[in-house]
Amino acid sequence: MLHTIETINTTINNFVWGIPAMTCIIGVGLYLSIRTGFIQLRKLGYSMKMTIGKIFAKAEAKEGSITPFQAVCTALASTVGTGNIAGVAGAIAIGGPGAVFWMWISALLGMCTKFAEVILAVHFREKNEHGDWVGGPMYYIKNGLGKNWKWMASAYALLGVLTVFGTGNATQVNTIVAAIDSALLSYNVVGTNQLSIVNLMIGIIIAIVVALVLLGGIKRIGKVAETLVPFMALLYIVLGLGVIFLNISNVPTVFASIFHGAFNPAAVTGGIVGTMFTSMTKGVSRGIFSNEAGLGTGSIAHATSDTKEPVAQGLFGIFEVFVDTIIVCTLTATTILVSGAPITYGQAAGAELTISGFVTTYGNWVTLFTAVAMVCFAFSTILGWGLYGTRCLEFLCGSKVNKPFMVAYSLVAIVGATMDLGLLWGIADTFNGLMAIPNLVGLFLLSPIVFKLINEYFNKN
Repeated sequence: MLHTIETINTTINNFVWGIPAMTCIIGVGLYLSIRTGFIQLRKLGYSMKMTIGKIFAKAEAKEGSITPFQAVCTALASTVGTGNIAGVAGAIAIGGPGAVFWMWISALLGMCTKFAEVILAVHFREKNEHGDWVGGPMYYIKNGLGKNWKWMASAYALLGVLTVFGTGNATQVNTIVAAIDSALLSYNVVGTNQLSIVNLMIGIIIAIVVALVLLGGIKRIGKVAETLVPFMALLYIVLGLGVIFLNISNVPTVFASIFHGAFNPAAVTGGIVGTMFTSMTKGVSRGIFSNEAGLGTGSIAHATSDTKEPVAQGLFGIFEVFVDTIIVCTLTATTILVSGAPITYGQAAGAELTISGFVTTYGNWVTLFTAVAMVCFAFSTILGWGLYGTRCLEFLCGSKVNKPFMVAYSLVAIVGATMDLGLLWGIADTFNGLMAIPNLVGLFLLSPIVFKLINEYFNKN
């Protein structure tokens, strides 16, 4: 049965991440960038000032919303996760070091894409029956394009519900399990024959904790996110910079392999990864998995923000992609490549490859710290995607189904703790590609409104 699912998924995945997704992701990102004069680069300094500068400002959100910083932390919680750890490792293993270059390209364009997504989400959001702000691609497609396009909004929401179980939950739990297993095995706490029981217990515990947080509502999600995200990012960055510093002599060779491998992967991987298109698709798909630019999901969190300025909130979108991919993903890739950790090119890899990069440099003791960091990364991602799934299902069925969905979503953690990694990532990649297409079509059609709002904002400020 699993073999049949894998075969079907591989066929769909190869089609989706072929011409359709590449055209939409690269095309729309390039179009938005050109039309805005590459605002993600022109206004990067301004974006950092307006985002980092407000991180430590004390603020209380009104009822039914969260603060702009809590919104960006919730969005970052879902982006700074296993895409940065297992996703980067998988991209390098399957697409070679050159995949990192294509992750950078997707991030450069994605900064503008996400900027536009957040602007539209805040501009076209609405209040639900409980008085909470709700928004995102399904709402800006419906409210921006009119009733004739509601079918596409519903298609996006349906794909969103299906996507969150794999992308937002199962793959995240799988990474948590991999990190904890590595720590337990390195200290001989358990044997390999006991891992299945340990993993099941981890899955049950995660399911319970996720349910408790999600059922507490948007404010509880925001508070947990703003606590976890800065802590986990700082811990991970310090560990990664340490690996790079201790292997500083390898850095020039690593960056040469990234640029060379982007256009000639066979020369770097010994012929295992033979085509530039493979390197490109793996880099772009895992980049999208990581920063979500093009999926539109992050804008769902931003729509809950207590703000009246769509463009000001959109600047947080630029900040997110920059932190997620340009900083954290690059750090992960460099850590793996400079450490000299063995890479089996052409085969699926996950968090264990990233962990091996740390272990090769520091020794087994670091597995304790990587386990803590990765648990924080993945857990916060599960919470962020739980919010996204809830909002997508609420769009389709109303808020009465929210709590049953949250319970069902939480229970998927048990499946993620015990399922095959390769199949999980394959399914997640497929749904990400399918989900991106209606969002990017809507984004392209609504782009004149984005340009208008940007001009109005910067004429005032």
